[in-house]
Amino acid sequence: MKKAVTMFRLFAGQPFGKTVLSLIALLVIGLIGMTHSASAQAREKLGYGLLLTNDTLGDFEDRWQTGSITASRIWGPAWMGELPTEAGAILELRSHGRVIGPSNLVYFNPDDRRYAGIVSFGLHTHFQRGGADIALGTDLVMTGPQTGVSQVQTAMHDIMGINPPSQSVLSNQIENGFHPTFVGEVGRGYSLGSIAEVRPFAELRVGDETLGRVGFDLTFGQYGQGGLLVRDPVTGHRYEVIRGGQDGFSFLLGGDLTQMESSIYLPESTGPEMEETRARLRAGGNFQRGNLSLFYGTSWLQEEFEGQPEGQFVGATQLKFSF
Repeated sequence: MKKAVTMFRLFAGQPFGKTVLSLIALLVIGLIGMTHSASAQAREKLGYGLLLTNDTLGDFEDRWQTGSITASRIWGPAWMGELPTEAGAILELRSHGRVIGPSNLVYFNPDDRRYAGIVSFGLHTHFQRGGADIALGTDLVMTGPQTGVSQVQTAMHDIMGINPPSQSVLSNQIENGFHPTFVGEVGRGYSLGSIAEVRPFAELRVGDETLGRVGFDLTFGQYGQGGLLVRDPVTGHRYEVIRGGQDGFSFLLGGDLTQMESSIYLPESTGPEMEETRARLRAGGNFQRGNLSLFYGTSWLQEEFEGQPEGQFVGATQLKFSF
C-alpha cells in the first residue's frame, strides 16, 4: 500500500522521504548546538516523571497496545513556573519500553498484528515562542529480540501464571532494527475562566511511525499549571515531570485524530494493512496533596489495522512523591 499523503509534503514537489532525513539530521545538529549554547547557564535537575500504561488497567485484556513504561528526567536553569524562550535550555532525557502483541499470544494468526518489543532513548527540549509551547526531540527506537522485551514479558507471565508469548508468535515478531525518530509538538493553552483550560495541539512524528496529529486537552482544575507535562506516545495522556498546580483534584479530557503515512509495526510486506486514520479519546483525574500526586487515566484507541475487530481501552497511571 503506497499512497502519498499530501499533508506530509513539507516542500512543494519534494518527496517526503528525502525531507525526513534532512529534518532528523538538522534536528540532531540543532539539539547538539543548543545544548552547547545553553551550557554556560547553571543547570540542575528540575524533575522526573514515570508513566505506566497497560490494557489490563483499561479493558482488562492482554492484546495489541498491551503495555508500556515511559520515564523522563528534566534538567535546566532554575524553574520559574514557565518554559524559557531559548530552545535547549530545558533538556529532557526520555526512555521508553513497550510491548505490542496480537490478541492471542499462544497461536500465531497471520491476520492479526505481529508481536513487537520496543525500547527507545531520546533527547528532547521544551520552550515557548509567541505564547505557544514547543517540544522538539529525537529518539533512537530499537525493535526486535535484541531489546529483551519478550524475555521480560515471558518472565512476568510465568510469575503470574499467565500464558507467555509462544515460540510461533515470537518467531514472527517485528525484526531487529534501529529507527532514528523525530518528534515535534506545538500547543497553546487558553483559559476558560478560573477553573478550566483548553489546549489545542499539533504533532509530527517521523521515523518508526510517520504521522501527523491534531487534537486538544481540556483540564478542569490546577493540574500542570506552573509545571511541565510531557505527552505519552501510546495513550496521548500528558504526565507530570515538573510539579505545578495546587492541592486538590483535577479532571482531564482530550482527544486527537491521526493521519498515518507508515508504521514499522504494521509493515506492508506481511500481516494486515495499517489503517490510515486513527482516533484517540481520553479521560483522567489527578489528585494532589502536599508531597503526593496521583494520576489515573484511560484512553480509547480506535482500530489501528484492517481486520481489527474493535478498538481498545488502555489505562495509564503515575504516582509521585516530592521530597
